[in-house]
Amino acid sequence: MSEPNFSRIAAFSLLQEYVKGESLIRHALTVEAVMRRFAVKFNEDVEKWGTIGLLHDIDFEMYPAEHCFKTRPILAQRHWPEEYIRAIESHGYKLVNEVEPITKLEKVLYTIDELTGLIAATALMRPSKSIFDLEVKSVKKKWKQHSFAAGVNRAVIEEGASMLGLSLEEVMEECIEGMRSVADEIDLRGTVA
Repeated sequence: MSEPNFSRIAAFSLLQEYVKGESLIRHALTVEAVMRRFAVKFNEDVEKWGTIGLLHDIDFEMYPAEHCFKTRPILAQRHWPEEYIRAIESHGYKLVNEVEPITKLEKVLYTIDELTGLIAATALMRPSKSIFDLEVKSVKKKWKQHSFAAGVNRAVIEEGASMLGLSLEEVMEECIEGMRSVADEIDLRGTVA
């Protein structure tokens, strides 16, 4: 029997088995890129962090009512490591489960998942529709407008930033930079050359 493959290629192939919607694929790529950015910042395993980010919503499209609960059976039957499974489950803390983020990886995923949606929505409101000319101050302005991206749970983001010992502005800046690295894949290049 061959060794299980936990590569990025294997993860993306698995993601495509469970996620067909383009917007959810873009979200997975966004979270992957931001997780990679934070892994570099914290001198952690970039591939592991990215892969967990890529797979974090693997059960969301097929099992929306059981989000974060179907992750374990999907990944465990393919022998994915417990560390990956638990990390993915922890991004549902206080939203759908009580799996508290403990490791730095888990805390980052918990913090940035919702934030990437707010940042993407903010970028798309700009005349350029680009992540490249987006600044933290613009995100902060939209942050304060609770009717904007109303589905984004700002309390989760604030709690996550606090868990990490980072300011909201620092987390936003890192997210923007991470998202810039995949601007073409997530349709946020816009009209900025």
